[in-house]
Amino acid sequence: MALDFFAGCVGGCSGVLVGHPLDTIKVRLQTQDFRNPVYRGTYHCFRTIVEKESVRGLYKGMSSPLAGVACVNAIIFGVQGNIQRRLSNPDSLHSHFIAGAAAGLSQSWVASPLELAKTRMQIQQGNRPMYRSPLHCLRDVYHREGWRGVFRGQLITVYREVPGYGTYFVSYEAICRALAGEQGSHTLSSASILLAGGSAGCISWVASYPIDVIKSRLQADNRYKGMIDCYKQSYRDEGVRFLSRGLSSTMIRSFPTNAATFAAVAWVMRMAGASEAPSSSATSDLLTASEFLDEIRRIPLDAISAIPLGSFMSRLDRDMPSVNGEEGEEHSRLGRVSSAGSSILSTLGRFSISREVDSVVL
Repeated sequence: MALDFFAGCVGGCSGVLVGHPLDTIKVRLQTQDFRNPVYRGTYHCFRTIVEKESVRGLYKGMSSPLAGVACVNAIIFGVQGNIQRRLSNPDSLHSHFIAGAAAGLSQSWVASPLELAKTRMQIQQGNRPMYRSPLHCLRDVYHREGWRGVFRGQLITVYREVPGYGTYFVSYEAICRALAGEQGSHTLSSASILLAGGSAGCISWVASYPIDVIKSRLQADNRYKGMIDCYKQSYRDEGVRFLSRGLSSTMIRSFPTNAATFAAVAWVMRMAGASEAPSSSATSDLLTASEFLDEIRRIPLDAISAIPLGSFMSRLDRDMPSVNGEEGEEHSRLGRVSSAGSSILSTLGRFSISREVDSVVL
């Protein structure tokens, strides 16, 4: 169905615009030399990039994923939607996982060269970069290494994408069903879709992140002979903790990026559904700001506030110290923010919004 492909294009572009700055931080943390680290953690990396390279430094290499994201996400959502509908039991969670895994496999052949260019653009520093653009990067790699260089990291990209996107779509569907209850996931509000999409993105990254670290290092540095050699050298030099380098910035980035992606996809599907079948229960009108806030209050926030975010971030700090072995100031700051977030969520459900903003349309 062509609509699946088009919705994927719109959703992917939305996700890239929201999440690329934190993706740049993730890549730099993953690929820096642990013997002489430049960045102590997520916040320090962000601050250093802005101070030395301005805000533009956070968007280095964005043209590569933005140019290719239309194709990549069209493949992801198009393949996933079409395969899922053709399975014997399309509504089962098992079918969602199979369709998502097939979508990940299909798009990996496009994603690997794009991510190679993006990674090498992101790690460039100084006023005289080696590559002027992602296209120039791929052209230079092809001239020096041929097609083998362009598709460096292809196999490990497949290993990441197949389980990653299977987990991605099955998590999204499971969360949607849990939020919708007996009413059915087609009745979900916009706020619930944002919550489900962001949560699914975080879950899928946790499942595939160690493989992503190896992939980033393999594509950024030609000194590794392959993914096994990359793992052995990194493990010998840094221990098993190298597999979690940059995880905190990835989790911070993942929620808004994937929330925006799924919200944009749902918006396109609903708009198309409204024009084709206006009486369908699966379609809804665009929401005013006051209606959107009302829907946010209907989400079971008491259950969300029960999540021990402060304890989780404390555990994250213990498991992932900064690369120089010290607790960075950004870690303690992040823990305080998370603790405050728990308090905000617990009171948000009791907060009454009286001001109406009906003139604003989301």
